[in-house]
Amino acid sequence: MGPKEEEVQIENILNAIDYQSGSVVSKTVIDKDAGTVTVFAFDKEQGLSEHTAPFDALVVILEGTAEIIISGKKYTLKKNESIIMPANEPHALKAIERYKMMLVMIKSK
Repeated sequence: MGPKEEEVQIENILNAIDYQSGSVVSKTVIDKDAGTVTVFAFDKEQGLSEHTAPFDALVVILEGTAEIIISGKKYTLKKNESIIMPANEPHALKAIERYKMMLVMIKSK
């Protein structure tokens, strides 16, 4: 049996998080042993410095424009575009203009 109707929620993912001036804001939507889904809002010129993650991560741009650098190569992504950031590869993110994104990380052994 599936979930009860009152347990299912439909929402616009863009409304899950708001921009904050001069900041990067995040909200975890799903946090399970198998992986996470997190929504981010980046104000213009804000970003995340270069780092690595132990799992592949799918980034989906929900609105705005982002610059994503993976292993030194720059990619510009706009609304409805996505990219996979491979596990253990250095990556960084920067807001060319303010943007929202969804990050899906699937954990594997």
